[in-house]
Amino acid sequence: MATKVHAAHILVNSQLRAQQLIGRIRNGESFEALAKEYSTCPSRDNGGDLGYFERGMMVKPFEDAAFNGNVGEIVGPVKTDFGYHVIKIIAME
Repeated sequence: MATKVHAAHILVNSQLRAQQLIGRIRNGESFEALAKEYSTCPSRDNGGDLGYFERGMMVKPFEDAAFNGNVGEIVGPVKTDFGYHVIKIIAME
């Protein structure tokens, strides 16, 4: 079982926008470019990259989705108090 996940995310205010972005990513658009354009999180400047994190460092719904995903997978939309997240699993250790 992974103890750390390296993920990126796009944070938006609506489930519909998150679903639209997932569709665009699955159709070949750049996750990083969409994060820079649409995300409301400061991580947008880095293409949504959050780096590595361990359990207990992120809000539970986000953490659960990230740790239950597979490397290379796009997960979401995941609702938290911050909004709706589209998560890209980059690596796991």
